[in-house]
Amino acid sequence: MFVRFFLALTSLMFATLTHAAVNCDNATDQATMNQCASQQHATADKELNALYQQITGRLKGDPDRKKLLLGAQRSWIAFRDAECKFSASGVEGGSVYPLIYSNCVTELTKARVETFKTYLKCQEGDLGCPVPGV
Repeated sequence: MFVRFFLALTSLMFATLTHAAVNCDNATDQATMNQCASQQHATADKELNALYQQITGRLKGDPDRKKLLLGAQRSWIAFRDAECKFSASGVEGGSVYPLIYSNCVTELTKARVETFKTYLKCQEGDLGCPVPGV
């Protein structure tokens, strides 16, 4: 029993040390660059999700428009993923593929973040904006 506990604790310590040791500013090996790119995408995706929640909150009284947003977002995700698979297809199967793919999805996600930020800045009475102002 002690051996299992020690093994579990050891793997946990190594996982923590590995995570803490990642220095994305000075990444020099492919695995670290891939991990850093993935982390950048996760950060952008987290921001996108927070903005999406804000927008859906503003649309709570308009279920038809909320449904349109959901459809648009699902279509955008499908586009983003397909575009980035194509963009990275030249290195498919290679060690650099995760980096190229992650960079692509990060950039497209950041662009979508900016679109959502624009939606959230709509002024009351702006007929060209799908999200009501506060």
